[in-house]
Amino acid sequence: MDMHGATAPGTGSGETPDPVVSVTAVVDARGIVTGWSAGAEGLLGYPGQEVIGRPVTRLLGVDEADGAEGLLAAFDGWSGTTLLRHRDGRRVEVRLRVYPSYDAAGNAQRLIVATPRDEATTDEATNDEATTEVATTEVAFAQSHLPVAIYDSDLRTVRASAGAARELGLTEEQMRGRRITDILPPHICTTIEEGMRRVFGTGEPEQFQVHGRPRPEARVRTWSVTVSPLKTQAGLVRHVQLIALDVTEENRARQRLALLNDVSTQVGSTLDVMRTAQEMADVAVGRLADFVTIDLLDSLFRGMEPKPSVTGPVALRRAAHQSVLPGVPEAVIRPGDVDYYPESTPPVRCLVTGRSSLHRTLDEAIREWRGADPERSAVVGDFGIHSIMVIPLRARGIALGVAVLSRHRRRDPFEPDDLLLAEEIGARAAVAVDNARRFTLERTTALGLQRSLLPQRLPAQEAIEVAHRYLPARVRAGVGGDWFDVIPLSGARVALVVGDVVGHGLRASATMGRLRTAVRTLADVDLTPDELLVHIDDLVTHLAAEEDTTAESESGSESFPESVPESDLDTPTALIATCLYMVYDPVSRRCTAASAGHPPPAVVTLDGVADFIDVPPGPPLGVGGLPFETAEWELPQGSLLALYTDGLIAGTDHDLDSGLRLLRRSLEGPARSLETTCDNLIQTLLPVQPPDDVALLLARTGALDASQVATWDVPSDPAAVAGARAQALNRLADWGLHDIAFTIEVLVSELVTNAIRYGRPPIQLRLIRTSVLICEVSDGSSSAPHLRRARTLDEGGRGLFLVAQLAERWGSRHHAGGKTIWAEIEPPDGQV
Repeated sequence: MDMHGATAPGTGSGETPDPVVSVTAVVDARGIVTGWSAGAEGLLGYPGQEVIGRPVTRLLGVDEADGAEGLLAAFDGWSGTTLLRHRDGRRVEVRLRVYPSYDAAGNAQRLIVATPRDEATTDEATNDEATTEVATTEVAFAQSHLPVAIYDSDLRTVRASAGAARELGLTEEQMRGRRITDILPPHICTTIEEGMRRVFGTGEPEQFQVHGRPRPEARVRTWSVTVSPLKTQAGLVRHVQLIALDVTEENRARQRLALLNDVSTQVGSTLDVMRTAQEMADVAVGRLADFVTIDLLDSLFRGMEPKPSVTGPVALRRAAHQSVLPGVPEAVIRPGDVDYYPESTPPVRCLVTGRSSLHRTLDEAIREWRGADPERSAVVGDFGIHSIMVIPLRARGIALGVAVLSRHRRRDPFEPDDLLLAEEIGARAAVAVDNARRFTLERTTALGLQRSLLPQRLPAQEAIEVAHRYLPARVRAGVGGDWFDVIPLSGARVALVVGDVVGHGLRASATMGRLRTAVRTLADVDLTPDELLVHIDDLVTHLAAEEDTTAESESGSESFPESVPESDLDTPTALIATCLYMVYDPVSRRCTAASAGHPPPAVVTLDGVADFIDVPPGPPLGVGGLPFETAEWELPQGSLLALYTDGLIAGTDHDLDSGLRLLRRSLEGPARSLETTCDNLIQTLLPVQPPDDVALLLARTGALDASQVATWDVPSDPAAVAGARAQALNRLADWGLHDIAFTIEVLVSELVTNAIRYGRPPIQLRLIRTSVLICEVSDGSSSAPHLRRARTLDEGGRGLFLVAQLAERWGSRHHAGGKTIWAEIEPPDGQV
């Protein structure tokens, strides 16, 4: 386009000519043509030299008398259709648009743009469509129900949709020119403005969420905010567009699902009733409620089937509570305390009916509760509690307790959807609480059974000083079959026993009781350690065979269901046990021991050095096929013996070998009391919750000196009986035991006579003075004596009968050199 020195048009009206049109002319303020384009020459046929410098009226077909200036004045900012004069005289219909302009000297001029009629029609249609599109866009923006706003580089509002005006409670005129910090709460403003600044800097859209109230009286909402750049053709960001989408319900749904998922994963992590209740309170506080209390029926903690009372106050024990405030200041009782709720209160009605309820503090039910409980009423007023939910905790048709959820920090009250969520949480938590209750009940039963089968009180012994510990496993599998025992034997000897039945639960406990009873029974007949283990091994084998037979008969019986659920406390395993049996003789200070797959005993000498006794490891009880061997060694007086089960050395963070090394190090050092040593071993070797049962038995050995033992060899001659009686009476005199002299005289006569008559040399008489007086007669015969009732005319058969009548205890034991018959007499008080 040849403008012939014209300046850029449009500076006066703000419009610009269409760049595709080339029919233009420039006219000065006097109406003289000063510019003529090639398009104009083609349209009207006038070359430039014929037009430039002449009045424009010649082209317009207007008489010069009308004056070009008046015509141009009418043309200012005008557009429309007119007729132009062609050089050949015909008329050309065109659409004219006139734009005010200035020349290089600053003088006013006009730019005339002409478009042929056919092209003008098309151009008008295009302009109308554009105008319509702009109008439609404006209407759509103004009426958009979504909050949409446009901000300039100073983060001031340029435009705002009807949705933004509705949510913010301001008109678009009130928002225009204001920053978002003048409209929204500070924490929302900071997030949004930082996002807008980043978009201005990067030119990339961003999306984030904000949470809060768009205006003070509105509810808390969650918005998904998208900030997009608005760029020029050059790619510069001049404005940003903000669109906010209300995702409150979607966000709440996600939060509810997340909360339920956390309940499933976090509640019931242990099988402890109080801990499970506390986990429920911890999960709900801060996400659903501001203050939560969980109260369970008091009967539940006493091992009884929980059942709420239908009349009168109900005793509820506080199992857990939690608050958004430190220290839970809203609580009126502490966890573990019992409170009594009147029968008219919502918690009691909830327990009895099994239905949850939603209340405001102005409800009649809450007013009555506050009237019946002034202390809780004061808490409601002091902390501003305004909304309450009462949720029953029921599982498997059993009412366990009730949960009360309150709000006082959140302004929004609970809604029906919150009640449904709380009910789901309560249902899941109640199952976990009931599981913990059932486990606690079964564990208490198994533990009670096991403790009843363990020694209730260890007998007093002069041979040794003992201390012991028993710790049941703190795992879901329940208590196991570990046991220990201290058994007095004849001749002032004592047997020390530890054993472990493989597995956990009632079966293991019952088997342990059987084995302990069997060991005690066999110990009474004074079997050697290896022989005793052989008999116990046979017993375990028979018990296992009986269990297999019983299981087969039950599986084929129609009276039992096809599938019987096994208790968590009864882990099915093969019937196998380990055992260590040790006998200590304080007269000879010798130990004899045999092991059935059990860890070796430890001994600590007087100088504080600990070591393990090399007892030949026999097979575990129930395996069979291999014999048991004994080990025998002498112990100095005051030595420490440590017998234990593998639960002591097989900790969670070390294996058996490292556990044995740690046990040895823990035993070494200066002598301490046995109780202190037990506590030190438990603290050093075991975690807080041991994974397996632990039985620990410590024994410090004593010895009987020569002044307490008298021994005589007796010839195999009936005449020697009188001498044996005399020697025994003389020693009793030395000991000052005159009151039992006659009894001992009769016992010595009968036992020595029987040994001479029915036994074989060598014959030996021994008196041992401890807390009782022991009389022993040994001979080389292995035949066992038998007590029988003599008839009136029988000349013999009354010796052992007299022994049984005069002695507190009596019996016989076999050994490699023959047998020993012994009897114990308890001296009068003060003579020992």
